[in-house]
Amino acid sequence: MTQSPPAKASFDSARLEMRGVCKRFGATVALDGVDLTVSAGQVHALVGENGAGKSTLMKVLSGAVRADAGRMSLDGRAYHPRNPLEARRAGVAMIYQELSLAPHLTVEENIVLGVEPTVLGVVRRSEMRRKALGALNHFQHPEIRPNVPVREVSVGAQQLVEIARALATGCRVLVLDEPTSSLTQQDVERLFNLISRLKAQGHAIVYISHFIEEVKRVADFITVLRDGKSVGSGPAGEIPVERIVAMMVGREIQDLYPRSRLRVQGEAVLEISDLAGVSKPESASLTLHRGEVLGIAGLVGAGRTELLRAVFGLDPVRRGRIKLGAYIGPASPVRRWAQGAGLLSEDRKGEGLAIALSVADNITLSRLEGFGPAGLVFPGRQAKAVQRWIDRLRIRCRGPGQGIRELSGGNQQKVALARLLQHDVDVLLLDEPTRGIDVGSKATIYKMIDDLVCGQSGRPPKAILMVSSYLPELVGVCDRVAVMCRGRLSPARGVREVSEEELMLQATGQEAIS
Repeated sequence: MTQSPPAKASFDSARLEMRGVCKRFGATVALDGVDLTVSAGQVHALVGENGAGKSTLMKVLSGAVRADAGRMSLDGRAYHPRNPLEARRAGVAMIYQELSLAPHLTVEENIVLGVEPTVLGVVRRSEMRRKALGALNHFQHPEIRPNVPVREVSVGAQQLVEIARALATGCRVLVLDEPTSSLTQQDVERLFNLISRLKAQGHAIVYISHFIEEVKRVADFITVLRDGKSVGSGPAGEIPVERIVAMMVGREIQDLYPRSRLRVQGEAVLEISDLAGVSKPESASLTLHRGEVLGIAGLVGAGRTELLRAVFGLDPVRRGRIKLGAYIGPASPVRRWAQGAGLLSEDRKGEGLAIALSVADNITLSRLEGFGPAGLVFPGRQAKAVQRWIDRLRIRCRGPGQGIRELSGGNQQKVALARLLQHDVDVLLLDEPTRGIDVGSKATIYKMIDDLVCGQSGRPPKAILMVSSYLPELVGVCDRVAVMCRGRLSPARGVREVSEEELMLQATGQEAIS
C-alpha cells in the first residue's frame, strides 16, 4: 500500500542513515567506513569514479549485498534487509541504469509486479488498474497507457514505469543510477521535473551520475566516494565543479578538455557526399581532415550512429559516395580496417568487446601480426604490447590476462579504444566514446584524443569523427561540429562559431539545417 508523504515539517529529518559501512571482497576493500545521510525531501547525489564504491554501497542499501560492518536506519529505525524484496517492502527502491522490466507484460502489470492485489490467488484486475493509475498520476504523462505492453513505449517512458512501480510499493527512499544515460534531452527535462515533484512530496532521493553539471543542477547535497571511502560532502551549490572532480580523481585536473596548439588541419582523409542508408541517414555530406576532431551532435534516433555504421560498412548504403583515403565506395568492416579506419561502437558489450575474452585478446583481436611467426601468437609478446596501452590509458586491471567482463565500464571503454590504437588506424570513428564512464576516465580519453590529432613520436596526426550526446564534450573536444536532425546532417562549423544552445536548437529542428 502506498504510504502518505510525511508532513513538510519533518522534511529536514534524516530519512536514511548509513554509518561506517564496510565491505570486502577477498583482498579487495570495496567500502571502508562509508557514511551517508539523506533527509526526507532531499536529493543527495553520490559521485565518484568507476570502482569508487558507489554500486557496492547501493547494493548494501538495496539488500543485494550484506555489509561486513556498519549500521543503517530508516526514519530512525534499524534497517538491515536480507534481500532486495525486503528492502522494497521497507520502502527502498533502486532504479538501475539497465532497466529491469518484463517487456512482454503491460505497463500496469509491471507496476504491480510482485505485489499484485489478489483474492484466493486470483489477480483483481480492477484493483491492479487502480493502483497502476494512482502511481502513474505522479508523472502527468497521460500518453503512458496502462494496458500497453511495456516494450512498445519509449526508453524514457519505461524509466517512468520503473519509478511508478517503486511508488506503488510505498517507496520512501528512491535510488536513481545514471538515470539520464539513455534519455533524450526532452526526457531528461521530464525526469528532472518529476524529481522536483517527488522531492516536494517528501521522498528521499539518492542520485548517481557521471555528469557533474547535471548533479549540480538537480541535487541539494553531494557526497564524493574514492577508493571505497567518503572523501568529501556538502551542499551542491557551495562546491565548485573543479573541486568535485579533484575529490573524485584524487588530483587536480587543470583542463578537462585539452586542446593543444599543435593541432594543424591537414589533407582530407574521409569525404562523404549525399550519403543515405536504408532508413538513416537520409542525407549526409562532410569532409574530415587529418589533424582534426569533427563532432556530430543530435538527439537519440537522429541517425548519427547509422552514419558511422554506414561509413564503416556495418550498415548498407542506399545512395551517395564515400572516399576513405585513396579508396572510393562502400566496403566491408574487414576492408575498412585494412584501409585505415576503425569504429568504436556505442554498444560496448554487444559489439565493441568480446566479453568472454581477456584484456589482451580484446586489444589485439583485429591485428595479431608481430606476435609470432607464421600467424602464431606468443603470449609474452602480446602481453608486452598490451601493457603499453594499459599504462598509457590508465586501464585499471590486474594485467593483460584479466577477463574483460571483470572490469568496470570505464576501463572496458578504454580497452575498446586501445584496440583502435593498437591497430594504428588513421581514421577513428568514435560513437559516444565516454558514455557511462567517470570524469577521470573521460579526462584520460580526452587527452588521448588530443594527442592523436596532434601526432606523436614521429607518427602522422590522426583524424577523428566523433558522435556524442553530451554537448559540453563536443564543444570542448572538437574543432568543428555538425548537427544531425531527422536523418539530415548540417554543414560543419567551427566550435568557436556555435554555442550549446544553438546546437540544441538545430538538433530539435527549431533552427533550420541548411
